[in-house]
Amino acid sequence: MISQKTISSILLILSTLAILYALIFPISVWMVYAIAIICIPLWILCLGLVTMAKPRKGDKEGRVKEPFTGY
Repeated sequence: MISQKTISSILLILSTLAILYALIFPISVWMVYAIAIICIPLWILCLGLVTMAKPRKGDKEGRVKEPFTGY
């Protein structure tokens, strides 16, 4: 659970930086398309995983053993 949250956080930061880089600096068109095709869905996926990794107050102990039961 902790490793999944860590990996998702790192990928979220990297995809955010790539998206911002494509917005700020003038790069070739194919690189902008590649960043859009890869990094925007990755950003949405990682944001969802980081959000799901936060347990509710009543579910903290149960979700450590089985993190995504019931979703």
